[in-house]
Amino acid sequence: MDDKRKTQQAFERATTYAKTFLGDLRDSELPTTLRRDLKDTYQFYLDDETREELARMGTCKRGLYSSWYLIKSLFLKLAPTRRLLLFLGVVVTLMGTPNDTGEIVFGMLCILFVLGLELKDKLLARDELEEGRAVQIALMPSDNPSFPGWETWLHTTPANDVGGDLVDHLRIDDKRLALTLGDVAGKGLPAALMMAKLQATIRALAPISDSLSELGEQLNTIVCRDGLPSRFASLVHLEIRDEPGVVHLLNAGHLPPLIIRKEDIDRLPRGSAAIGLMRDAKFEEQTAHLDLNDIMVIYSDGLTEARNEIGRFFGEDRLRDLLRPLRSLSASQAGTRILGAVKSFKQGVQASDDLSIILLKRVA
Repeated sequence: MDDKRKTQQAFERATTYAKTFLGDLRDSELPTTLRRDLKDTYQFYLDDETREELARMGTCKRGLYSSWYLIKSLFLKLAPTRRLLLFLGVVVTLMGTPNDTGEIVFGMLCILFVLGLELKDKLLARDELEEGRAVQIALMPSDNPSFPGWETWLHTTPANDVGGDLVDHLRIDDKRLALTLGDVAGKGLPAALMMAKLQATIRALAPISDSLSELGEQLNTIVCRDGLPSRFASLVHLEIRDEPGVVHLLNAGHLPPLIIRKEDIDRLPRGSAAIGLMRDAKFEEQTAHLDLNDIMVIYSDGLTEARNEIGRFFGEDRLRDLLRPLRSLSASQAGTRILGAVKSFKQGVQASDDLSIILLKRVA
């Protein structure tokens, strides 16, 4: 009876594996995924100089040389012990003859062992990144804040497991609401850690700063003192107060916000230097006035620099054309429309940068 049960369980496992494998083969996105993986591999293992050299070659020559460069780069990126094991496995497998079954099996086991070690490292790193992502999501606002006379919509999507964009809101008191969108230079875990520090520092300074220019100078001093070399962040920090239609903002090296007005789309003036870029930087508080139904759009360059399959940017002209008819929509409807347009434009291409947006609409 036990043997029959074990046989049944083994058959069910084999059936499950077969269904999984066949499902992978029938996946409609398999060609797209393979093209993307090949492109990512090409970008990761080959530097700019090598890619430029290959681009000048003919098709056949480029295929041979790119294969050699990829294999060489793969070997060099392995740890020394794994590199030797992989080399041994490849040599023994290729040198073996049909009669040397043991040698071929030994070589393949060496290759699989190295593959298993690399996969283990990747899975451990992925688990740590997922935990970091969970912490980052917990730090981000889960709702859109409300304030009399205004609608808000906040969104951020990291390009990788963790991101370097900051989107946050802080209710300072009954008459002041602060919104922040920041973009830390770089990507991945270092940018995410700096983003968390930046968020905590802004939350500590915003309620006690007398002006946004003072907030910018204090924040810059702290980041320059405690930050890493060549790490800086651009940001737009704005406040809406008990003043109808008036927005106070600090732009520290970020893309100027856009305002969707009845007649046209206005671009606000450029601001000061990015936070952490220069120790003695000065920051200026700006003000903007929004008429009824006007929408202010604050965004990171992950929006305008989103790329499609042929490498074309979404661009500011396309963004302006998209924004013009959105004035009649609510902030959340306009935000959803923007995200849909970017997704349609990219056609499944993996994002190369974090995408963050804040929409602020005057409704009274």
